[in-house]
Amino acid sequence: MAELEPLQVGVMFWTGGELGIDARPADIAKMVAELGVQCGQIGIHGGADLGEASRQAWRQALADEGLTVVTAFPGFDGESYADIPAVKDTVGYVPAATRHAREERTREASDFAKALGIPGVATHIGFVPEDRAAPDYLAVRDLVRRVCDHCRDNGQTFALETGQEPAEALKAFIEDVDRPNLGVNFDPANMILYGSGEPLDALQVVQQWLLTVHCKDAKWPAVEGEWGAETPLGQGDVGMERFVAKLKDYGYSGPLTIEREIVGDAQRADIEQGVALLERLRAA
Repeated sequence: MAELEPLQVGVMFWTGGELGIDARPADIAKMVAELGVQCGQIGIHGGADLGEASRQAWRQALADEGLTVVTAFPGFDGESYADIPAVKDTVGYVPAATRHAREERTREASDFAKALGIPGVATHIGFVPEDRAAPDYLAVRDLVRRVCDHCRDNGQTFALETGQEPAEALKAFIEDVDRPNLGVNFDPANMILYGSGEPLDALQVVQQWLLTVHCKDAKWPAVEGEWGAETPLGQGDVGMERFVAKLKDYGYSGPLTIEREIVGDAQRADIEQGVALLERLRAA
């Protein structure tokens, strides 16, 4: 895969599932390239085939379109983002009933990513308990240690998606896991959507662990404890100009990966507008 320019604009896309399309890897890769980008992150939906035939198809598709993928994001069957209580009950590694299966799926996603030459893995690990002595906290901490070690053996980093906890809690968890290849995929809109903290303040707290970012925008929730609202890039409360400027201040040079969590023609139009905005901001 090609070496990227500093702050190269990219797109988050999916193998399928609710945020993707049911299509061949070649067709998905072509659609991504037609957005005018040459890099991104690949979301692996829960039902995705990660076997050798799928690996070969994705390797060929990415090569044919000249796409560089920096992160693989496994999602898991049974997760629900219907509302914040559903997220707490179903997402990531916190729910005990699905914990083992999701750990195994993450290992499989790491192996899949290695076969495609993808240097990073990331995911939502769920709402980690605030009590650092709680059994669920300790279990998730130890699971993330094992996942980090598996990714290390595959030559990869492992990133925690931000937003479901305040930055200070995320910082404490990273320090407790204590693995050199552990970092964050910083999503400023998630801080707003979950009501978990002002994005730029949070970015300052976790900047030393910054591996990758999502460029996504959102409006604050009208009622505490409810969802905020995702918006097209530049139309929410993140302040994308300030966000990109802070990334530059902190020495971040990785890709600016647009994530727009809708589907269809509106998604394409919003991404194209977002690419134009970020190209202007990275050059400023």
